Amino acid sequence: MKPASLEYVRPRSMEEALAVLSDETANAKIFAGGQSLGPMLNLRLTRPAKLVDIRHIPELKAVRADARLCSIGATFTHAELEDGAIEDFTRGLLPYVARGIAYRAVRNRGTVGGSLAHADPAADWVSTMAAIDATIVIRGQAGERRVPAQQFLAGAFTTELGDTELLTAVELPRFSAAARWGYYKVCRKTGEFAKAIGLAIQDPKIGLFRILAGSPEGRPALLTRSAETLATRGAEHAARDAREEIEEVLPNLAPAHRQQLIAAVQRSLGQILLVEAA
Repeated sequence: MKPASLEYVRPRSMEEALAVLSDETANAKIFAGGQSLGPMLNLRLTRPAKLVDIRHIPELKAVRADARLCSIGATFTHAELEDGAIEDFTRGLLPYVARGIAYRAVRNRGTVGGSLAHADPAADWVSTMAAIDATIVIRGQAGERRVPAQQFLAGAFTTELGDTELLTAVELPRFSAAARWGYYKVCRKTGEFAKAIGLAIQDPKIGLFRILAGSPEGRPALLTRSAETLATRGAEHAARDAREEIEEVLPNLAPAHRQQLIAAVQRSLGQILLVEAA
């Protein structure tokens, strides 16, 4: 199938894009990489009257950084992060995650902001940005606001982003040289969406200790008690605590699914141990 008839709009500025979105009669849909939206248009699961192509807005491809925080524009592609087109603020984590997303053809066009706005809970960036303690920058006609990445996902395919708002950037902390991280994704085969994601980060210099269990069932779960153990007693003890905490905070998941999450989280912590032992 092919998309229903629609009007293609290519704004050259943020103001132009927001003007189209703010028109309640426009029935407009944002287009960036199109790797999720394209199939939905072809199957006519969504039928917007206007397609707003934001790829040519310079501000959405901006990088800003200082000694503490970094900001990347929403239209950077997965491949650009994979290939090192911008500075790696996370000591290898962002390129590593990007490299495992789908296939290269998808990574060439799919964007970080588009993935977050699509809000598939099984997608890599949803869990990664929540684990990093990133902030989602949103702009509308009323101005700019910021939402913690952990709160941005309200549920499967549902976000805090309003119909007339635009996700413009992601702000994340700059990791120090002392940072260690682990990322493990359970998939049936390479390129598929994850069945479970485990992510662990420790950076004592900036005080960042985070452990996350990501699931296609909904919002990823931060394991706060296990993260405290990571900070005070190390990755090996945190791996033991993670099993109990997952059982406690995700009791409604099927036992087999909980076991996948436990395995993913423990293996992510195991990666930290391997780095420390090297």
